[in-house]
Amino acid sequence: MVVKQKTLAQSFKIEGKGLHTGVIVTMNFKPAPEYHGFKFQRTDLENKPVIDADVDLVVDTSRGTLLEKDGARIGTIEHALAALVGMDLDNVLIEVDNEEAPIMDGSSRYFAEAIEKAGIAVQDAEREYLEIEEKIEIFDEKSGSHIIALPDDDYSLNVLISFKSRVLNNQFATLDSIRDFKEEIANCRTFVFLHELEYLLNNNLIKGGELNNAIVIIDNEIKQDELDRLADLFHHDHVAVKPQGILNNLELYFDNECARHKLLDVIGDLILCGKHIKGRIIAYKPGHRPNTIFAKALKTSWKQKQSLPPVYDPNIPPLLDINQIKELLPHRYPFLLVDKILSISDKEVTGMKNVTYNEPFFGGHFPAEPVMPGVLLIEAMAQTGGFLVLCGLKGKYSTYFIRIDNVKFRRKVVPGDTLIFKITLNSPIRRGIAIMKGITYVGNKVAAEGEFMAQIVKQTDN
Repeated sequence: MVVKQKTLAQSFKIEGKGLHTGVIVTMNFKPAPEYHGFKFQRTDLENKPVIDADVDLVVDTSRGTLLEKDGARIGTIEHALAALVGMDLDNVLIEVDNEEAPIMDGSSRYFAEAIEKAGIAVQDAEREYLEIEEKIEIFDEKSGSHIIALPDDDYSLNVLISFKSRVLNNQFATLDSIRDFKEEIANCRTFVFLHELEYLLNNNLIKGGELNNAIVIIDNEIKQDELDRLADLFHHDHVAVKPQGILNNLELYFDNECARHKLLDVIGDLILCGKHIKGRIIAYKPGHRPNTIFAKALKTSWKQKQSLPPVYDPNIPPLLDINQIKELLPHRYPFLLVDKILSISDKEVTGMKNVTYNEPFFGGHFPAEPVMPGVLLIEAMAQTGGFLVLCGLKGKYSTYFIRIDNVKFRRKVVPGDTLIFKITLNSPIRRGIAIMKGITYVGNKVAAEGEFMAQIVKQTDN
């Protein structure tokens, strides 16, 4: 089933304190175009720099996930990003006027509710998933975390947390489908051990921390006067300890709320790989550091998959044969250089050409050592790329290539080779201009590659 990309139907704002900075922060969530992804824009800085939600920009994970690009930072982003993923969005611009997202109540609840109220708009472009086709795993020796991704038809997660604590020892949480995020996960708040609070405060952290934006766990005996002193440090009413070892300032939504919150963090961190995931994630002792290490592993796996040639099975009928190709392309012998179109999406097309000794150019290039001219490889990729735009248009159009960049020839193409062309849109088509990257494969080797800019022109009747 084809799933389309989605953005917000309208903008909304979230305002609150940054957990560590303690300053009031405003986040403005705005609709964004197809293929935009999630991006943060620091509106308080000169030139309003944009920071992509990209794992390659992670610079710190000690108390939340922190991104930095060209000196501009944005931190504690995982709760907002988890809500964007859990509410099934793809493209959102998030304007923020400080270096940290507001902590709110320590969950994704306010973000998810605001998205639901703003509404979701379906876009024309197809969503591209990072599909887990074989096991991917990492083991982080520093934290003892072990994270695995396995194939699945949905995005599902299993999380186990383990602490050396009589109150919070082992706890397990499961989300069988990302569609259940709002009901099962969004409300689940972050947690902290009481003995950490004063240390964090003394180290100039959690200036915006309050006893009502985290579950506070007490696993060591503490006297009421010491508890009152800590409450005074946080400007909070005096509280008592419940029998199960948490402060009585809030009620848990779930018995395993802490594990569910860790699952929420995993969702927020893993979207930094750049794609919605289709697979099952199993995480033992997750945290921002191992989560982002795993997000990098996912991104690397996706890049490696993208660099592989398309799979060609001659037993499967092509999407378009040569007669159908002739209906769309104006080229004819000896300049029609595509034999089959194997697949087309709204962002990518794959084509094929069989190279034989009967090609007319081999008579002069070269009689003693036949080699297909590089300029014809470029032309063949360009013709294949034309289908990305021509198949979606009503009426008769032509594509005229107006610029070619970064062309490289990696190996000779000779009689007997089967060429597979993979052409991908670099960005959405705007004002009749398409920018594409083309790769020609022979077997699993790249023979040629280049970038093309084409102008789409409607044909006029003569």
